[in-house]
Amino acid sequence: MAIRVPTLPAAVVPVLVGSATALSAGMFKPLAFLAALLASLLIQIGTNLANDYFDHKKGADTAERLGPTRVTQAGLIAPGAVRNAMLASFGLAALCGAYLIMVGGWPILLIGLLSIAAGILYTGGPFPLGYNGLGDVFTFVFFGLVAVVGTDYLHTGAVRWVALLAALPVALLVTAILVVNNLRDAPTDKVAGKRTLAVILGERFARTEYAVLVLVAYVLLPTVWMWGGASPAILLPWLSIPLAMRLLDEVGTQRGRPLNKALAGTARLHLVFGVLLTLGLVIPL
Repeated sequence: MAIRVPTLPAAVVPVLVGSATALSAGMFKPLAFLAALLASLLIQIGTNLANDYFDHKKGADTAERLGPTRVTQAGLIAPGAVRNAMLASFGLAALCGAYLIMVGGWPILLIGLLSIAAGILYTGGPFPLGYNGLGDVFTFVFFGLVAVVGTDYLHTGAVRWVALLAALPVALLVTAILVVNNLRDAPTDKVAGKRTLAVILGERFARTEYAVLVLVAYVLLPTVWMWGGASPAILLPWLSIPLAMRLLDEVGTQRGRPLNKALAGTARLHLVFGVLLTLGLVIPL
């Protein structure tokens, strides 16, 4: 419950896509893939635990919370134990990173340090990103662009255009997950002083942002084909459009607790889209 297993595909998809861009170029490294996957999962787990711990500490999680139970706020696990588990997760991620640094050099060290720092500073520190309208940017950059391009770099040793193009729809959809979460929590976040974009700019903006993120993810796919050198199979994620349309309707009309279903659905869309994108990158046509 504390590590929030349903959110973990958000850490898996970027590694799959970044490895697929490398595999399509004949530069896949199996051990680097496994280490990157484990490190990404551990950073996601550490970030989830940090959110649980720091949101409780800052008073953002209360009995009025509409989302899944937070273990610290509910008294299921002592705050100190959650904090220690967070530190252990980031520590284990750093151990995986030691091998990845051997493979990819100092750029991977920089990516690892920034990713761990961002995971903590999302809700912790004197200027928590998630409390000051920067959560969307953090998610787009670290769980989208950095994760995909960094994974491709591990395999290829280069920052490549195709990896950046493939990273964009992944970044858009993982950010959409956060937008649904913040839309659902906007009323309670406002009371707690957590200034997400849904609080600062309003729920109508959040609904519009969600629609733009989802739709643009699909619109960008042909660019990976035409400018990134991928095959027409890159359009396979279009098979998930019916799921996306249902979610656009749900997010556009619902508020509060019913958005939990849309949140789970958006995480599922991110996974389905990511798996189809991975297949599209490695299938030659």
